[in-house]
Formats: sequence, C-alpha cells, structure tokens
Amino acid sequence: MNTPRHRSTLLAVAGTALALSLTACQSDTDSKSTSAPTTSATVTSSPTTAGKGAGTSDGTGATDSAGSAGSKGSAGSAGTTGPTGEQATASTPVCTARDVRVTAATQDGPPYTHIVLTARNTTRHSCRLTGFPHVQFLESHKQDVPSVAKSEPAAPVVLTAGAPAYALVKLSDGGVDEDNEPVSAFSVVLEGDSTVIAVTAPGSDGIAVDPAKALIGYWTPELRNGADDF
Repeated sequence: MNTPRHRSTLLAVAGTALALSLTACQSDTDSKSTSAPTTSATVTSSPTTAGKGAGTSDGTGATDSAGSAGSKGSAGSAGTTGPTGEQATASTPVCTARDVRVTAATQDGPPYTHIVLTARNTTRHSCRLTGFPHVQFLESHKQDVPSVAKSEPAAPVVLTAGAPAYALVKLSDGGVDEDNEPVSAFSVVLEGDSTVIAVTAPGSDGIAVDPAKALIGYWTPELRNGADDF
C-alpha cells in the first residue's frame, strides 16, 4: 500500500502551490509600489506689486507710498534712489501721458490759493517722473506757470505701478484786489512728452487764478504744505 508516498506527493504539490501564491502576491505588491505616481510641487515667488501706504490721495491730504522695493540697477551703475525705493537708472523710462492719470484738487480752506496735482502711475511698470508739470491756465496767457526751484526733490521720482506723485500749484495770494480769472479746465504737459493733458479744475465753480501770482512746484513723492515752498 503506497499511502505514505501518496501523502508525501500531495504535501509537495501543496507546498509548491503555496510558494507560487506567495511569489505572486509579492510580485503584485512590488508592482503596485513601483507604479504608484509621485507628486512634486514647485513654488515660485512672484514680484511684490507696489502697495498703497497711508491711504489714497488726490489732494485730500493723505499720501500714498509704494510698499514694494523696486528692482536695483546693474552693478556699477550710478543711479540715484527714488522715493519708492527703486533705483533710477537710464533704463527707467520717463513717464508719459499714457502712463499716468493727472487730477487736481483744492488744498486747505477758502480762499483757495493752492491746488495740488496728482499724477498716478496707471501701468504695470515703473516710470520716472522728471521735473515739474508745465501748466497753462488761460488761453490769453500762453506761457507756462513759473516753477519754484527750491521745491525740486533730491532724487528722481520713480513711480512703481499705482504709485502717485504730487505737485503744488499756487493760484493767487488770496487778496480781494487781485486780477483773478475763472478757470474750469487747464492743460498739463509732462517733461519728456509733448502730449497735452486736459485737467478739470476742482470745485463746481472751478478755480480763480491770478496769472501774475501763479507758481508751480516740482513733482515730489509726498504731499507738501503750500506755505513750505511758496
């Protein structure tokens, strides 16, 4: 009777099947582990956009400042630092009429002897606002309003995106005997650009201008008191 040999054969077959089963499971596990996808994230930093500082101002007395540091000039260049923290170099384009929006607002209380011009950069790039605005109030007076030299800032005014600059304008001395003329709109021309910008005068009745007393300051990054410069 060959029962022991038959039982030994069955055990050998069972052992072989079990080994094959374990090998298949191991192979399937390795396959799943190898084929599992890996995830990677690449984080890139974006440049900071110029932010508003103490609030917006179109002549209301609050001054905006650009909150981001602009790009620096190339090593070895002799640029000067502008009010927004960005270095002014020859590669910084001059602001044109297409780059800024110019508005006017009265300053202080009546009699309104001063207005403030605000030029705000409406682009996504920086530009350099040079000199002072060339203003003509009246058709009968074709010459530009004279500038006040001591109001010139120490560094060029570099406007980052959304940043403002200000220029004070003296209209008169506020006296009753002055030869004031009503003005409802006037022209502004930026240095480096021949485009004429039409600016609406503030107030429902416009402003009163004495051409013999009118003066204008340079573009500055902060809003100044008119008495400081005129």
